[in-house]
Amino acid sequence: WYQRRVRALHWVFKIGNRPETMDFLRNTLNMTVQRHEEFKEGCDAACNGPYDGMWSKTMIGYGNEDENFVLELTYNYGIQSYKLGNDFLGLHIQDREIYRKVEGENVAEGVKKVTSSDGYAFLISDADSGPAGKVSGISLASTNLEKTTEFWCEILGLTAFNTSSNEVTLGFDKSQAFVRFVKSDSVDHATAYGRVAFAVPEEDLLGAQAAAEDAGHKVLTPMLTLKTEGKADVSVVIFSDPDGYEICFVGDKGFRDLSKVDPKGNQLLDDAMDKDKSSEWFAKKGKKKGSA
Repeated sequence: WYQRRVRALHWVFKIGNRPETMDFLRNTLNMTVQRHEEFKEGCDAACNGPYDGMWSKTMIGYGNEDENFVLELTYNYGIQSYKLGNDFLGLHIQDREIYRKVEGENVAEGVKKVTSSDGYAFLISDADSGPAGKVSGISLASTNLEKTTEFWCEILGLTAFNTSSNEVTLGFDKSQAFVRFVKSDSVDHATAYGRVAFAVPEEDLLGAQAAAEDAGHKVLTPMLTLKTEGKADVSVVIFSDPDGYEICFVGDKGFRDLSKVDPKGNQLLDDAMDKDKSSEWFAKKGKKKGSA
């Protein structure tokens, strides 16, 4: 099914401190808001995790989602923090200006590691942007590189570009963001677990789902159509890999309409943060926001 064009789209972070996270991403890493949406109830495809209350989604990165791998930030109004696991190892960014600006841990020659207030790692390289743009890929942990490679390549359709006994780098093609897996004794997703998304032609979604099911792999969300008021409907299938990573395949045509850059996105985000009185509401009730 996967001989057609597939696009790497984004990685999802759950965030507890929205103002601090946005300050870090916008002012330290120089990212820009692509669009922002507010929701009154949880997502049918668990986009915001297993939570039913009010939440928001902010897409942020270095350019439009048609040409760049970006971040999707989900903020649940009733939750102030999430437990980090050891699954997400870093978002790779290639930018000489950011590298010179940030103060971080030198983890390799020409690579600094910086961490957001929610504990997520960013690996900044002293290098010009590559074919995929400033965000070159993500690194994740894997307990079994052979099983990981088999699932991601044979079921999802990626190609293994570089392999060794300790890691493997996968992608749909070298012009897109990669997914790098590093050998680990265990993988703990905890409650901060993320999700990676790819755009697939709508007519291929059921074929991808069938390939996974026929091979005995878990499909977390069989093909489902999500509706967003005032925008195109989008169909998704969500898979689980051998280590429990969530992979979302989304229909390309609908997503291209849904993901158009909103010139008002930055202002919508700022307005939402200004209006966010959730901490004060909990305080009046003699309570504190929960920790997931």
